Amino acid sequence: MVSSSARSPLRKAANSRPVELGARIGYAVNGLLHGVIGGLAIAVALGTGDNPDQSGALSALASTPGGGALLWVMVVGFAALGLWQLLETLLVRDADTKRRWIGRVKEGGKAVVYLSLAVSALRFAVPGGSSGGDSTRDFTARLLGQPFGVLLLLLLAALVIGVGGFFIVKGVRKKFLEDIRTPTGSAGDATVVVGVAGYVAKGIALVVVGVLFGVAAVTTDPEQATGLDAALLALAELPYGVAVLIAVGVGFIAYGVYCVVRARRARL
Repeated sequence: MVSSSARSPLRKAANSRPVELGARIGYAVNGLLHGVIGGLAIAVALGTGDNPDQSGALSALASTPGGGALLWVMVVGFAALGLWQLLETLLVRDADTKRRWIGRVKEGGKAVVYLSLAVSALRFAVPGGSSGGDSTRDFTARLLGQPFGVLLLLLLAALVIGVGGFFIVKGVRKKFLEDIRTPTGSAGDATVVVGVAGYVAKGIALVVVGVLFGVAAVTTDPEQATGLDAALLALAELPYGVAVLIAVGVGFIAYGVYCVVRARRARL
């Protein structure tokens, strides 16, 4: 519990120009990352690419001219955005205790995600670094090896599916507009379109990731639990899968565009 005397300096830090600027950079590089993932997904659907996930995207960026410098910008941006989310976690205030804790868990989860992305980008930014290979399978194998490991993995699957559902609902209901100062005119209409498409596409991908975790728990086979790349490849196996994967790839690009808009117009 954050005391009233501690809230003022925390709010001042969250609203400081360096932290705000860093958070906006974080949103921008998050948009770039999702745009590249979307491009990789479309390439996979067309049979000309592979690894449509954050590791594949970071690897692709690292191989471009100036990619090393860009990766360091991503490290700083994601770290700053994670810091801002962490401050927001401590500043959540609601008269209803249950809603207050739900808000803190949600904001804290975002902080963990952005700080994890900063670490991932750092691994590629450092010469000779890498993403860690099959870290999802390794994590799943360790989890299944623990007491009640199957139950824990099922809970994780439910959590990921729940987050995916949250993204879909937020997109369909256009709740993402609460996070930004919506532009007027045609720019505002375009923001709504890319926001809806992006949130729904990302939500679908997360639901599939959660389902794969669930399959791994039921079969106690960590090989069945893979990340975003396998989830998108699983979509390609569906009827009309190529079209579905292309649509999801376009959705990820749309989400990336929305993140860039949010970088400028976010309510911080």
